Formats: sequence, structure tokens, C-alpha cells
Amino acid sequence: MLKALAQTLLIITLALLNSTLANALSVDDILKQKQPPPGIVFEIVSGDSSFLDKRLPSLRKDIKQLRERFPGLSIAIVSHGQEQFALTRENSQNAKTAHSLVRQLVNESEVNVHVCETFAGWQGISAEDFPDYIDVSATGPAQINDYLELDYELITLP
Repeated sequence: MLKALAQTLLIITLALLNSTLANALSVDDILKQKQPPPGIVFEIVSGDSSFLDKRLPSLRKDIKQLRERFPGLSIAIVSHGQEQFALTRENSQNAKTAHSLVRQLVNESEVNVHVCETFAGWQGISAEDFPDYIDVSATGPAQINDYLELDYELITLP
């Protein structure tokens, strides 16, 4: 019963978040702006466990372009779908590309990377199962909303 309630609350939160997606921008939209936004939050939610291995190389290039255009731009990534499990310690060998690129983004590019503790918990994975360079947020949608309240621009990755 508690699990069903938690899932219902997450669905409601996702529905509320979807109301902001109509205003979501692309990297190209941001690059065309004259002034930098306060920050960018990339939302990743996929049913594909290998999505990060495939998408992070191009995301890293996007981040490099954004920082070249707007030095010092604050950037965060929130992963709250099946893809986040590639970032567990247990999967560090199976998802070497994802782990390597996330470490680089966090350590060299000062990008905050978050995963969703609630969804992880539903899969029997705890916050301690993720490496120290990953921030485990209570929920992905709430973390995104925190950034939106700081006037960050949302970019949802397909």
C-alpha cells in the first residue's frame, strides 16, 4: 500500500513537472540568447539502461559549447529513469563510459549530477549503492523543481 501511494505521488509530481516541459528549451535555443540564464538543468528520464553510455558523449559536447558561450554557467544533470542504474557502483564496469564521463563532468566541469533515490529504492537500490561523485536526491522531479525555482532553464533530453 505504501509503495502504491509513493508511486501515485511520483506520478502526480511528474504530471506537474510536465506542465513546465512545454517551455523547455534546447541547447541551440540557449546558445542564441544574448544573456546567460542563471543555470541549465538537463533532465534525463529513459527506460533504456544504456542511455547514458550513448547520450553522455554528445551531452558533454553540448556542455562545452554552453560554457564556451557563457563561461561559468551553472549546469546540473538530473537522471531519474532506468538509465540512472548504470551509475551504481555495481555497474561501474558494465557502464564504463557513463561512469568516466560523469566523473569528468563532476570533477573537471563542475556539473552537479543527481539521481532519484525514490525510484532507486523501488528497485532495491540505496543511496549508498551510488559512488560519491553522484548526488542522490530524494526525488528527481523535486530536484528539477528546485533548479527551476532558481530560474534555471530546463533541457529535457530525448
